[in-house]
Amino acid sequence: MIAKVNYGLSKPTFKHIEAEIYKYKNTVEEIKKLRYNIIQSTPDENVGGGRSGIISNPTEMLATRLDTHKQLEYLEDIVYAIETVYNISPLHFRKLIKLRYWEHPDLNWDDLALEMHCSKKTAQRWRDKIVYNIAEHLGWR
Repeated sequence: MIAKVNYGLSKPTFKHIEAEIYKYKNTVEEIKKLRYNIIQSTPDENVGGGRSGIISNPTEMLATRLDTHKQLEYLEDIVYAIETVYNISPLHFRKLIKLRYWEHPDLNWDDLALEMHCSKKTAQRWRDKIVYNIAEHLGWR
């Protein structure tokens, strides 16, 4: 029996990356909403008088808020990694990503392999490589 190659990723990390690929489109929308909310929010006014220690230029304040928002940064990193791997991958990897994660997530591996014109094991190896490449871009292990 041939051992499954996991590229050094833990099972929870592998599953987490797969979950992020599944919800990629939702994450893109969430980023848009988050950016909009950050842009629309107004910073606290300096009610107590004196110097506040905050940047007085509104454009710089906005850029700083966008740049230092941890959740936004996290989501953008994930989207960037998925998009990068997708864009540099061979066509059969892209097709697998589309079918497996975005268009037909309920498709079982046998039907997916039939659609991809390859064996089930080959499709799963491609999936493993895709997930590993995304993990590598994120610096996850």
